[in-house]
Amino acid sequence: MPLHDDEMNRRREKREAQRKKQQAEAKRLKITLILAAVVLALCTAGIVFLTNRFGDSVETAAMETRPTEKPTEATQPTTRAEKSTKTTIHIKAAGDLNVTDSVINAGVAVGGYDYSRAFLDVSGVLSDADLTVLNLEGNICGEPYGSATTSAPRELLVGLRNAGVDLIQMANSCTINNGLIGLTSTLQSIRAAGMEPVGAFATDAEFQQSKGYTITEVQGIKVAFVAFTKGLGGRGMPAGNENLVNLLYEDYADLYDKVDREGITQILKNVQAEKPDVTIALLHWGSEYNDEISDTQKSIVSLMKKQGVDVILGTHPHTVQSIIFDEAAGTLEAYSLGDFFGDASRGGTNYSIILDVEITKDSSTGVTKVTGYSYTPIYTVTEGESADGYRRVMRIDKAVEAWDDNYLDRVTKQAKEAMVYAQQRITERIQPPKEEKK
Repeated sequence: MPLHDDEMNRRREKREAQRKKQQAEAKRLKITLILAAVVLALCTAGIVFLTNRFGDSVETAAMETRPTEKPTEATQPTTRAEKSTKTTIHIKAAGDLNVTDSVINAGVAVGGYDYSRAFLDVSGVLSDADLTVLNLEGNICGEPYGSATTSAPRELLVGLRNAGVDLIQMANSCTINNGLIGLTSTLQSIRAAGMEPVGAFATDAEFQQSKGYTITEVQGIKVAFVAFTKGLGGRGMPAGNENLVNLLYEDYADLYDKVDREGITQILKNVQAEKPDVTIALLHWGSEYNDEISDTQKSIVSLMKKQGVDVILGTHPHTVQSIIFDEAAGTLEAYSLGDFFGDASRGGTNYSIILDVEITKDSSTGVTKVTGYSYTPIYTVTEGESADGYRRVMRIDKAVEAWDDNYLDRVTKQAKEAMVYAQQRITERIQPPKEEKK
């Protein structure tokens, strides 16, 4: 299913306007520095002229008698055509947003809910991409809100949209927590907020129309998104509605033992029939609070790569796991991005990353591949760790810097120390030491 092009274009234009504003400010500063340098140079030249004015004629005559030297040939600059053969885009991804009591309370405001404050510090990171995706573990289907129902107010989606999120992964363990009515309401609310859900569908007709995927074009690069979940929180889909969520396993309600190779392959063949330049799979898989990569996960990776998947972005374990980047093949697997926003009450769930995947298309060869990645470490600051008593997501490096510079609104010393530790653990988790061969 294609993304809403008008909305996506408006968002890109807004980001481009912000970039142009920054460029204009930098240009003004550059011009000011150049003018200062010119004034200094003129003053220096004036002094030199006055000092040497009587020797000018002699120097001029000497110059006229010198033999003309053959000018050095300038190095040929790269042509515009050569520069334009490569186009690079950036896809950003955050991990799980868990709808719980504490997450709901983070948006409580006078007269309703407002999540601007909760995502303010990371909005610049999320919005500075061509497309940004996040996994929503919950529904938007009315009160009561919180952990018991995993239902959240629509304002949560508004906050995510304003922070820069474009796509919402909806294939996960909470997809049908509130039944098919809750699923339909959630999908409608996501689209009404200006974003696009991936991996779940309101009706079988919608699934058949979309063929199980979402596709869009960014700067001439055709990007396909698919999303799958290992299960639905122990629930089974009602008879006749099996297609409403993309599933990784045939035994998805209990054992997670038998990979649904046929179902996965069919959807990925549908994707490849569109001839996308790059295919990104959003996978809700693995085990909660467990770093072990199962054999079935490895077989899923192998299957998906054979069917044209270039990037795998994992969620569900709630902690950060390893990232494998194959530079030669131009592929990347991030097994788990961790919890973007949640209770943060369990070890390793209070920090995660916003991943930035760099994708480059070479029009001269027709090859599109992952050419690099980076990430921003983030931390869920709880009510007791913040200066104003509000829960929010913060960039670790900026928060630590603010604490070191003694800002008034800095986090507590305990939170600062936890962030320093988290940054170290993120590096260790993403790039674990290789086991020595015996």
